[in-house]
Amino acid sequence: MRPCHSARRRATPLSRRVVTTVLPNVSMLLLAGCAGGVLDPKGQIGAAESKILLNAFGTMLVVVAPTILSALACAFWFRASNRRARYLPEWSFSGRLELLNWGIPLLVILFLGGLIWIGSHRLDPFRPIDAARAPLEVHVVSLDWKWLFIYPEQSVASVNDLVLPVDTPVHFSLTSATVMNSFFVPQLGGMIATMPGMVTQLHLKGDHIGDLWGLSTQFSGDGYAGMRFAARVRSQAEFERWIEEARKSACDLDEAGYAALLRPSQNVRPFTFRSVAPALFDDIAMRKLTNASGAAPAAHGACTEATR
Repeated sequence: MRPCHSARRRATPLSRRVVTTVLPNVSMLLLAGCAGGVLDPKGQIGAAESKILLNAFGTMLVVVAPTILSALACAFWFRASNRRARYLPEWSFSGRLELLNWGIPLLVILFLGGLIWIGSHRLDPFRPIDAARAPLEVHVVSLDWKWLFIYPEQSVASVNDLVLPVDTPVHFSLTSATVMNSFFVPQLGGMIATMPGMVTQLHLKGDHIGDLWGLSTQFSGDGYAGMRFAARVRSQAEFERWIEEARKSACDLDEAGYAALLRPSQNVRPFTFRSVAPALFDDIAMRKLTNASGAAPAAHGACTEATR
């Protein structure tokens, strides 16, 4: 019998095994999606939005955690074996409990409302970002099923490749050439809709050099799942080198090039245009350039055939 008792003493308790094996794995699973998302911001807008999210979560925990603990404590105290618990079959109302039940949620709603009110005005997409550098202008057009980025000051453009200089505010003007989409770079923040026939505004700034990613968050048809783009934050020198490389491209974004680009395509690899026709973005936003039909011009078709 002694060996059996020794084996029992050496056995690891169930609670210890749960703590040492299950909980770490569950924690890793819950945190697996944090990298590259809204909880890993790389810009001041994303950081401010992440702070609002965490503050709202913490505020709600002030109510949720005591409520769960109170329910467990109440069930434990009024168990059948507890002779000290008072049995009140005629009890029906308590002003103190009503004040507690309504007062605390009301305070939480007021606090969250004020938090969101202040944050929504401070993070207004139309509000410029204060910075020492002048903002970079970028025009964004959502297509089927790809993203077109036009740099009007540099007169170049790219497809599915957004390159931004670090520590430089960026002013986005966004529209859609087809259906409504939603432009979002999770680590920079500021998800906003792109709609045909109108232009929306967005201000962002990348504070750290790195490779990010962006996507459309609104379903837009068959190629929606692959409607992603690279969002690369680079130093000013690297950004200027990328502009020079873009100017060496064989593609021109004129009306014929845009007509070829309008043709629906999926999983389009990034490529650049060495020049952009003047007022092209305004013509797109004002619906002057409609969806083209027929075969793409041979000179421009090769620029849009770089698909996976």
